[in-house]
Amino acid sequence: MEVVWAVEKVGAVWVAAVLGLIVLPSVLGISLGISEAYMWVLVKTLEWATIRLQKGAKKPQLQMPQTPTANGIIERDETPMEKEIARLHRADFEFSHIFYFCRKGFEAIVEDEVTQRFSSEELLSWNLLTRTNVNFHYISLRLTIVWVIGVIVRYCFLLPLRFTLAAIGITSMIVGTTVVGQLPNSSVKNYLSELVHLTCSRILVRALSGTIHYHNKENRPQKGGICVANHTSPIDAIILTNDGCYAMVGQVHGGLMGVIQRAMVKACPHVWFERSEIKDRHLVMKRLREHVADKSKLPILIFPEGTCINNTSVMMFKKGSFEIGGTIYPVAIKYDPQFGDAFWNSSKYNIVSYLLRIMTSWAIVCNVWYLPPMVRKEDEDAVQFANRVRSAIARQGGLTELPWDGGLKRAKVKDTFKEEQQKNYSKMLVRNGSIG
Repeated sequence: MEVVWAVEKVGAVWVAAVLGLIVLPSVLGISLGISEAYMWVLVKTLEWATIRLQKGAKKPQLQMPQTPTANGIIERDETPMEKEIARLHRADFEFSHIFYFCRKGFEAIVEDEVTQRFSSEELLSWNLLTRTNVNFHYISLRLTIVWVIGVIVRYCFLLPLRFTLAAIGITSMIVGTTVVGQLPNSSVKNYLSELVHLTCSRILVRALSGTIHYHNKENRPQKGGICVANHTSPIDAIILTNDGCYAMVGQVHGGLMGVIQRAMVKACPHVWFERSEIKDRHLVMKRLREHVADKSKLPILIFPEGTCINNTSVMMFKKGSFEIGGTIYPVAIKYDPQFGDAFWNSSKYNIVSYLLRIMTSWAIVCNVWYLPPMVRKEDEDAVQFANRVRSAIARQGGLTELPWDGGLKRAKVKDTFKEEQQKNYSKMLVRNGSIG
């Protein structure tokens, strides 16, 4: 009985501390400085670890990389193929000339610029997490002790704390939206719905030890508009709703996610599609246009890439989001991988494993830039408009802009893509006189 009583007392103190020191300040939108102090200690610790690594890396195989390298395993020759063909044409043919094209072929097979965007970004310095760059090995006893202490802190303190906050945030979302959903449609219901979404998102951000810096808030998406952003993780939506409310668009799910979706849609006009409906492009466009046409409804949040990219690049934006009409509000999201990897490799980890990795990281730190609103020009088709918005997001977030479809993460390259590359290669040969 005494053991049970002691456990209950500890549990009561734990819950009271979480509610009083974290949840209540989140609801009120204030900070007690705990997160700031934690981040200060964390930054100083990582700086010390980096110095220890630099001092201990005396052997050639342990040398720290001096300059940023690509997220890959090979060093590429960046000479354009057309320039190389022109150079070869100026000399008599030699058998060795084919080596350039062989090398290009091997590079594409070993490591193309698409599939490497679906793996975690390599770090230049160890962040004291087990999941790290393989270049870093044992350096010193003190560094190993600090790493062990970090494991204990992350799994024995931060994980239970974050799990508690996540449970509170999800339960509050379900209960709050269900209650608000019973009210008749009015400005009061809309206000309470936005308050519930905003409050619960703040709690969930605290569950991730999130530190988010929002820039250019004067450009925040307005009602009746469409917010488009680059996509790295399922938590992108939480990051954005922490600073404003949005109408979500997505497929109906089962399980806990389905319960949350059904509760949310009662309080706010989110746009959920059944699996059979989401394949009907015309139905999807019709419902989205109806939503945008109502200027009293929240802005729609859409991730046009359609899949998660590792936050080093922005891949092709699907044109559907840019055919709806209305004002587009671009948003660039850039995570800092030093404190935790936010990228979700859905082909390697299920959602439970991913959330466990997130909740056992040091923190989620990111910058969010609200870009000036953009509208489609008269002489611009949907694809050109999508590319213009994508370029703006890539420039602001310091991301590489790639023309490839993120669907290549799971699908094979279309024959039309192969044929296009073959045509370009033929044109280069003809233009340089190598043929005919």
